[in-house]
Amino acid sequence: MSRTSRPFTRPLTAAFAVIGSVALLVAQPVPPAFDIRAAYTKYEHMVPMRDGVRLFTQVYVPKDDSRAWPVLLNRTPYSVAPYGAGNYRTSLGPSDLLAKDGYIFVYQDVRGRVQSEGEFVNMRPHNPSKRGPADIDESSDTWDTIDWIVKRVPGNNGRVGMWGISYPGFYAAAGMIDAHPALKAVSPQAPISDWFAGDDFHHNGAFFLPHAFNFFVLFGQPRPRGAGTVPPRFDHGTQDGYRFFLDLGPMPNADRRYLQGRVAFWNEMMAHETYDVFWQARNLRPHLRGIRPAVMTVGGWFDAENLFGALNVYRSAEAQSPEARNAIVMGPWYHGGWSRSDGSSLGEVTFGSKTGEFYREKIELPFFDAHLKGRGDPALPEAYVFETGTNLWRRHDVWPPRDVESRTLYFHENGRLSVEPPIGSDEAFDEYLSDPARPVPYIPGIAIGMSPEYMVEDQRFASRRTDVLVYQTDVLEEDLTVAGQILAKLVVSTTGTDSDWVVKLVDVYPDTYPDPEPNPRGVRMGGYQQLVRGDVMRGKFRNSLEKPEPFTPGEATAVAFAMPDVYHTFRRGHRLMVQLQSSWFPLVNRNPQTFVDINTASAADYRKATQRVYRSARAASQIVVGVRP
Repeated sequence: MSRTSRPFTRPLTAAFAVIGSVALLVAQPVPPAFDIRAAYTKYEHMVPMRDGVRLFTQVYVPKDDSRAWPVLLNRTPYSVAPYGAGNYRTSLGPSDLLAKDGYIFVYQDVRGRVQSEGEFVNMRPHNPSKRGPADIDESSDTWDTIDWIVKRVPGNNGRVGMWGISYPGFYAAAGMIDAHPALKAVSPQAPISDWFAGDDFHHNGAFFLPHAFNFFVLFGQPRPRGAGTVPPRFDHGTQDGYRFFLDLGPMPNADRRYLQGRVAFWNEMMAHETYDVFWQARNLRPHLRGIRPAVMTVGGWFDAENLFGALNVYRSAEAQSPEARNAIVMGPWYHGGWSRSDGSSLGEVTFGSKTGEFYREKIELPFFDAHLKGRGDPALPEAYVFETGTNLWRRHDVWPPRDVESRTLYFHENGRLSVEPPIGSDEAFDEYLSDPARPVPYIPGIAIGMSPEYMVEDQRFASRRTDVLVYQTDVLEEDLTVAGQILAKLVVSTTGTDSDWVVKLVDVYPDTYPDPEPNPRGVRMGGYQQLVRGDVMRGKFRNSLEKPEPFTPGEATAVAFAMPDVYHTFRRGHRLMVQLQSSWFPLVNRNPQTFVDINTASAADYRKATQRVYRSARAASQIVVGVRP
C-alpha cells in the first residue's frame, strides 16, 4: 500500500473507536489456549444504587473455589456485551495475563446506558456535597457497586481494583474519589479529565472537529434501554476527511445537514463555546483530593485523544493527595495501544522493543497483584516512563524528573532556532497569509477521522507550505533530552480579530538515517521530520478560557500556552525544529479569523488574515523546554 493511502488503514479506529470505540469495549484477545468458559462462571445482576436505580452488572467468577479472589471492576458507557449468562466475552480484564492469574472480573453498564436504568449524563459532574440518597454521581455509583460486590459475590477476598481506558478511564478516576474502603488499587488509563482544556474535543478552546463529529454521530444517538449497542455507521460518502469537513462549511451545518437535532450533546457543546459552568462542572481535576487507593495512571506519549487526561490526573492527584501512593506510566503508544498492541512502532517510527507487552507483564500485572493479592512490593517507581529517541524505559521518583533544567530557544531570521536571544532594537518578524479556504492539513495523506499516526507523522508536507513558519537548530553535536512540558511564548499580530496558533516540536532526522529493514513499503527515513509534540491555542482564549478577547488588528500581542509533556531525546546529528501555523485541518475546526462565536458563525465571517511572528529583542518569540543533563 502506498504511503499516501496508508492512513486508510485506520480511519475507523480514529473516527469511531478511539474514545467510543468498539475496539475498546473488548480488551486484548486472549490466546485460544486459555478457555474462559472452562475457567470462569458468568453471572448477570441488576445492582441497586442508593436512589433505587439498578445498574446492569456482569460478574465472572473463577471456578477454582479453593481460595478467595480479588475483584477487578470496569464501568463503561460503551456496553458490556455480549449479554446473557451463556454468552462469554472473548477476553477478561486489562490483559490476558490477569485473566490467567485469577480475578473476579466485574463489568457494568453505567447509569442510563444500554441495559442499566436511569439517566445518562456525559461526563457527569462530581457532587462534593451529597446529602441524601437522591444525590448521586459516578463516585457514589462506584461506592454502591463495590459495596454490593463485596457483600454479595461469593469467593471474593474483600479487595477491589478498578481500571478503564478513555471514557472508562474517567469512571475509574471518578470512582477513586471518596472511595469505598474495599477499593485498594485504581488504574485510570487515558482518562478523560476536562473536555474543554485539553481532552478529546477541545485543546485550549480549539475544537477537534472530526473526532467530536465522528464520535457523537454514533455515541450521541438516543437509544432506549436494551436497544442494540451500536447504531448504524454514519456514511460520509468519502474517505477524504479534509474535503468532507471543508465542504461542511460553517459549524451550524453539522446539525442542519447531518445530525438534525438527534444528538443532544452536540448541540450542548455548540451552545457552550467558552469554558463556562457547563464545562467547568465536567472538570474532574479539582476533585482528586484525599485519594486513598493506590493509583497508577497510564497514558501514551502519542495518544491523540487523552494525553492531557493521563498527565493531569496524575498531576492533580499528586498535588491534592500528597499522602496517596500515586504513580504514572507513559509509553510510546497511541490511544489504548498499551492494552491491545505489542507497542513496537507507530506509523513509520519504531521503538526498538515490544513496549506494550513489557507494560502488561512487568508493570500492570505486578501493580494489581501487589495491591489486591498481597504479593509484596512490586518495586515500581512513581514514574515509569519511556524515553523516545533513545527508546529506553526510565524510572524516576517523580514526574517530571528532578534534574530537568529550563532552556529557552529563540526564533531568529532565516529560520534559525537558537539559545541566543535576539539583539538589536529594530522590529523583526516573519509573516504569512492564513486563508480559511485553504487550511493547512494535519497529515500528508487522507483519513476520514483523526488518524492515530498523526502524532508522529512526517511534517515535510507542512514545512514546504508558505503559510507555515519553520525554525530549526544547527545539527546537534550531542544528544539533547527534553522532558516535561513545553511552553510556547509567542509575540504575534494578525490583521484579523482572532486567530489560531499551532506550534509543533519536530525531530529532523539526518539525510543519512537508515531505512527500516526489512522495508516492504519502500519507506525513506532520511530527512524525516517526526512530530514529537503539537498543540493549538485558540487566540481569543490566550488570557482566559472563560472570557475570550479579540485581537487588535496589527498590534503585537503575547500568546503563551503550555503544550503536553514529552520525554524525547534528539540524537546527535539530528536537528530540533519548530513549526508555526494558524490552521491544522480538519483536526481543528477552522477559525474564521474574526472575533465571533465560531459555533454560530456564518460563511461571511471567514476571512484571510496576515499573521506576523515577532523575533526582536523587545518581542522575542520563543519555546521553553525542560532539558535533562
